[in-house]
Amino acid sequence: MQEKDGKYIFGVVKVGDKGQIVIPKDARNVYEIEPGDALMLLGDQKGMALLKTEIFQAVIDQAMEGLTK
Repeated sequence: MQEKDGKYIFGVVKVGDKGQIVIPKDARNVYEIEPGDALMLLGDQKGMALLKTEIFQAVIDQAMEGLTK
């Protein structure tokens, strides 16, 4: 794992026959990802990102709170 200014390179992962990847242990530790956690896959034309659903839900809740005021 390489880290600079809060940005990481965890290495390369391969996609298996069923489309699955293994998240490297260092990444799971840094982002506190545990077995059974739900992750959201976001993407655009440039790439993809994984986000814990609870983080995404917190952002949605905050945005919705602003709409109800």
